[in-house]
Amino acid sequence: MSLARVAAAARSSAALPLVLAVAAVDVDDGEIVGVDDDVVLPVASASKALLLAEVSRRLDSGELRSQAPVTITDEDAVGGTGLLSRLSRRVWTVEDLAWLTASVSDNTATNALLRTVGLDSTAALAGKLGLRQLALHDVVRDVRGPDVPPVFATGTAWDLAHLMAHAVRGTMVSSQASARLLGWMRANTDHGLVPALVAHDPYAPFPGPPAAGGLLVANKTGTDPGTRADTGVIIGTRRLAYAVVAHWDTALGSSTERAAVHAIRDVGRTLAGCALRATR
Repeated sequence: MSLARVAAAARSSAALPLVLAVAAVDVDDGEIVGVDDDVVLPVASASKALLLAEVSRRLDSGELRSQAPVTITDEDAVGGTGLLSRLSRRVWTVEDLAWLTASVSDNTATNALLRTVGLDSTAALAGKLGLRQLALHDVVRDVRGPDVPPVFATGTAWDLAHLMAHAVRGTMVSSQASARLLGWMRANTDHGLVPALVAHDPYAPFPGPPAAGGLLVANKTGTDPGTRADTGVIIGTRRLAYAVVAHWDTALGSSTERAAVHAIRDVGRTLAGCALRATR
């Protein structure tokens, strides 16, 4: 089954009042498809995959130690997704913060990691990997005033999918750094977008081959007003890296949000069908 079906699923949403950007890469045979995959959009917390990639790179190079303590500051602490702003403990290891960022998209852990590695280092890694438009612009904030960037991060579906392709191929700096990133993403608890209609076992050993007829999923999602994003990998007979980003005018109301989520899930179901089929 060709990945052209993924593009067709994305284009079926063309009449909706939103942008649905999709990119998919067959890591094994090199097939690539995209729909509006070069459009720069807010990508919300899906961009945290880039931050986690930089943390993994630094652990691999020895610039960071996994058990190095990081003290959570008052400036790090924000609301929204996560647990740390609700817990009493203030000191966590780098690895703890990575797991929290990947599993529950912890905003406070994200800010602590950003303070540890710096925004510039994530930009440098994006450049090294050939990701042309994926960028973290700021820390996570409860309120965005006029003196700070209007959104946390922007990027394209192409960039996010190719970051995932690097991780699956083992070329995100090194095979060890790549596997570490995917291991963290495997812990993500939000399977409400691309994986929602995909039959998969979130607790199966990873990395490793899926059970016969089964699928493995590792992903990172992002949610903001007017934005839903999901990037990751689906592994079956084929290994597919993907990104889906929906963006719409919030003035259109909750019906458009629901339509965006349904469109993303439909793309996910199509991706799963492709992952279970033999290559072209």
